[in-house]
Amino acid sequence: MHGIDRRATRTRMLARSRSDYLAERIGRALLDARLGSGRLQRDIATRAGISQSFYSRIERGRGAKATLETLAACALACDAQLAAFLEALPGATLPRDIEHVRRQQAVIALAANGGWRAMPERPIDPDARRSRSIDVMLERVVGREIAVVEIVDLILDAGATFRGHSDKVHALRREAGPNWRVAGLLVVRGTIRNRTLVREIHAVIQTRYPARSAAWLAALRDADRPMPDADDFAWSGSRAAALRPARLG
Repeated sequence: MHGIDRRATRTRMLARSRSDYLAERIGRALLDARLGSGRLQRDIATRAGISQSFYSRIERGRGAKATLETLAACALACDAQLAAFLEALPGATLPRDIEHVRRQQAVIALAANGGWRAMPERPIDPDARRSRSIDVMLERVVGREIAVVEIVDLILDAGATFRGHSDKVHALRREAGPNWRVAGLLVVRGTIRNRTLVREIHAVIQTRYPARSAAWLAALRDADRPMPDADDFAWSGSRAAALRPARLG
């Protein structure tokens, strides 16, 4: 009898550990799905019929005691399916920054058509203890052109985003010297939240990024098209990573 009790206790302990692990995975999956949808925590909580504080706990991996119905409602509120989270194989989950990496890959693939050499995560102050890096630096020796491509998944601080991109463009201009043309392209993931913010500050963005993004994308894909002299920004899809021209007018 005592042997049965010990086995039952061990089973319960293992089950508790497993449920904590699943709760953490589901929380991370909900976070990624919510960011992909461009919604805030309070939006998801309202759609799921729970409080924001409870949803926040679930997203932080502390929802082991939440019902399956509640977890399913949270997933649906993020335009996802709970089954998709549970069916993913352990050890085969995608890295947290997969959407960022997909957009780096999209930039590199597009620019290869135009004869650009790509350097992802290129450091700009390698002597520093923690060097800043450019998401994708593109170099086309024939035209002595350098494109500083920064990728933004979620605009949290627009001013900091623009300043950081500008700093990297100017740093590369100083490094490359007067014989090279250096300009920047900001690639923004086209989530609902990002598009809403861009519409609200479109006058600022038009001033900071005056070039035509269609001309930028044409220069990336066509070796005969010169890179614009001014900076600009382009959209990538909220789900698919393909680049698209930005229209603010």
